[in-house]
Amino acid sequence: MDTKTNGSWRELLGLTYAPVAVVLAGGVLMEASNVYLTTSLLPTIVGDIGGTGFYAWTMTAFLVASVISSMLVSRILITRGSLAAYLLAFGLFGLGSLIAAVSPGIGVFLAGRAVQGFGGGLLAGLGYALIQRALPERLWAKAAALVSAMWGVGNLVGPSAGGAFGQLGVWRPAFWLLVALAAVLMVVVVRVIPRTERAAVGSAVPGVSLVLLTAAVAMVSIASIVPAGVATAVVLVVGLGLGVVFVLFERTAKAAVLPRVTFAAGKSLKWVYLTVGILAFGIGTEAFIPLFGQELGKLSPLLAGFLGAALSLGWSLSQTVSANATRLAVVRRLIVGGPMLLAIGLAAYAALQADGPSALVVALWFVTLFAAGAGIGIAFPHLAVAAFSSVEDPEEAAKASAGINTVFLMSSAFSAALAGVLVKLGEPSVLSSAHLLLSVFAIVALLGAFPAWRIARSGAARKAAAAQLTH
Repeated sequence: MDTKTNGSWRELLGLTYAPVAVVLAGGVLMEASNVYLTTSLLPTIVGDIGGTGFYAWTMTAFLVASVISSMLVSRILITRGSLAAYLLAFGLFGLGSLIAAVSPGIGVFLAGRAVQGFGGGLLAGLGYALIQRALPERLWAKAAALVSAMWGVGNLVGPSAGGAFGQLGVWRPAFWLLVALAAVLMVVVVRVIPRTERAAVGSAVPGVSLVLLTAAVAMVSIASIVPAGVATAVVLVVGLGLGVVFVLFERTAKAAVLPRVTFAAGKSLKWVYLTVGILAFGIGTEAFIPLFGQELGKLSPLLAGFLGAALSLGWSLSQTVSANATRLAVVRRLIVGGPMLLAIGLAAYAALQADGPSALVVALWFVTLFAAGAGIGIAFPHLAVAAFSSVEDPEEAAKASAGINTVFLMSSAFSAALAGVLVKLGEPSVLSSAHLLLSVFAIVALLGAFPAWRIARSGAARKAAAAQLTH
């Protein structure tokens, strides 16, 4: 008799696994929503404690710290175990929030943001790395969908919460709330997270890789705040160059961030990471969609904000459907179709840009952005499972899982900076900026169909489909 069963949402969110799912998803949601919450509160914050000149650095400090800690997730998980790793992550996040909440000036606030970033990077990475250790294989795709959907949900929760506090003219209570949430989740972690065994790490700390990648992300982040023109181009090129050096170094390094199998001949993990990076790259458009909505569509800030959330909404909702796919042919189509749908959605949105559009065109803006986000959502769960299933060695498997978040953060940082550069190149015309930004990003997304096709042809797609079934 065939005893194969397909993992269901009811099982994942049932009494047995729901507490674990809450911790995994809750940690990522705290990281994601904090990004948008702080952005929406920044005018109120700098109005209170000053530091207008360091406006952009509030995000740069957080982002760079997140990237650094995300590269250490697998090492901390192996050497400290799941419980200590999560307590450290929530503890750092709560401490950073506390420092921010009591900060008398921008310097202390930036320090708090950096500590928050260290905790947030660990939370985001652990959200993926613990899936394969805390849940059965049949639930991996759905858990990956739930965890990654939190980035989209954060784009809805963060601005809403930040806007509510901002409307009241206060910002410190928002960070006190984060402190309280971190404390509550630490208690939940102690009660529900399965304990994993500790082990010695077989490799040294990947110091060179950490320095190279941190410098690359920092340079690209700076590119969006230096004066437009030659300085922007130089900083961006240096950042991209450091990123290339990081990849070349990782190929032969004994102490590496990514698992050794990433660059092995005939293995598909490199294509998985490349596809994840390209899908994450598309998210860089989000920061400017509300601007285009207000300037071109003459929308109110509220409606423009909802327009900006359309991509995240498509991403979050589509994952809940895509994660149910178990047939190999369907999984292959979803993996290849993800980058293509993202490209089509962005290209259609670009073609519809106009100054003073009709209500129908504005409605189509939402539809095309939702479709672009769905391109990310339909492929992501299966890419995550392909990464989880790529290696057998526990230490390398932890690296492979945590690597998803590292690649995600790297690509997000690069795309956000490039988006700012493209918008500057289109000035003073907002319409030109919109066309340039969206067209370039649509082309990059379309290029993602190639690595996705390589994955679909390999055994990775078969593993992604098979992992959702158990005997």
